[in-house]
Amino acid sequence: MSYQTKPSFIQGMVQRLQWDRKREPTHLLEDNMNTPLFIAKRYLFSKKSVNAINIISGISTLGVLIGSAALIIILSVFNGFELLILNMYSSFTPEIRIEPNVGKSFELPADLEEYLSQQEGIAHYTEVLQEKVLLRYGQNQYIANLKGENMRAVPEAVADSLLFQGKFVLKEKETNYAVVGAAIQAYLGINLKNDQKEISIYSPRKGVINSLNPAEEFNLRSIPLAGILMAQPVFDNVIIVPLSFARDVLDEPDRMSAVEIYVDKDADPQYIERSLIRLFGDQFLIKNRAQQNPTLYKVLNSEKWAIFFILTFVLIIAIFNIIGSLTMLVIDKKRDIAVLKSLGASDSFIKKIFFSEGMFISLLGCVVGMILGLSFCLLQQEYGLIKMDEAALVTSVFPISIKVTDFILVFATVTTVAFIASYVSSHLSVKGEEALS
Repeated sequence: MSYQTKPSFIQGMVQRLQWDRKREPTHLLEDNMNTPLFIAKRYLFSKKSVNAINIISGISTLGVLIGSAALIIILSVFNGFELLILNMYSSFTPEIRIEPNVGKSFELPADLEEYLSQQEGIAHYTEVLQEKVLLRYGQNQYIANLKGENMRAVPEAVADSLLFQGKFVLKEKETNYAVVGAAIQAYLGINLKNDQKEISIYSPRKGVINSLNPAEEFNLRSIPLAGILMAQPVFDNVIIVPLSFARDVLDEPDRMSAVEIYVDKDADPQYIERSLIRLFGDQFLIKNRAQQNPTLYKVLNSEKWAIFFILTFVLIIAIFNIIGSLTMLVIDKKRDIAVLKSLGASDSFIKKIFFSEGMFISLLGCVVGMILGLSFCLLQQEYGLIKMDEAALVTSVFPISIKVTDFILVFATVTTVAFIASYVSSHLSVKGEEALS
């Protein structure tokens, strides 16, 4: 049917507006702010005269959809790994740790001890004594970090989940035991099945210098081994022993290296941390979990953001396909543009239509992509669709942790890039159409 015999969508819309409001076409177009959005929405779902335009628009939407879904899934997986790893480290990492400002050890002040005993929200605290020692097992030697602590600091079920071999026991009846890191076990060739062999610990004796007998310069204690921790950077060079044993071998009956504070589940660690800094910040270093393991947190965050920026770059390429889509659409709608201009529509009015079209394409793909990404994450959480090597971690499926901030971040990223791409493409396309006409 010809253009003269059948009114176009634009002509029909203007006629309806005139009939409804009895106003001039120019005023009807310029005064109604929703008109560009209405036209763009009709263009989005209407069939184009050239089928390639529908294909290009569909590819643009699909690219944004896949990119948005991939971002949500990848960020959620990284959140899951981050939560899994931090939970593993948190087994041995207290919410708050108090260390001396100067030196390596200190005596617990009476006012700090009173605060820790009476402050609500503190489940318990434990004194920790740490120092470098020399380990000997058979003919092999190794420099390790000795850590003396109370067994109550680590729940048994959690501690056992971090063991590669043996069990997490520091004291049984009257016998002391040690738990060592994987690096110590590898260097010394420790065999837990050899019940007769103990590990020897050497520590420099205080006040003894240049003795005729070198053996008199060291405190020597032996202790049987109970378990080996999984290979993790924080645990690899650590040998954990009862606090009383550490005081004996290091000859430190009163002083300590740190105080580790464990907070109740319902309590706010940040409130207690701020309170400690206010009261004792001039005497001690007050560290939260992130400050105790800065390298770990930096690595986790840097990996997550690196992947985010890589996928965002792919998403930008997909969104900029809108330029080609809008260019083709402008060519297809030359007749409608001519009708609108004959009715008094300005260039800015025309640009708003195609700008809105570009935003619709991007946001439709973004919203659908985030819904699909969320659906996949929920299915992975519930059914564990994607498996991994069970020996690699304590879980056999890829962990997922969904955060609302990730959805806000992805939506804001897509909206920003789509705004730039739609603005540029709408201006270039309309100018190009003017040049051709």
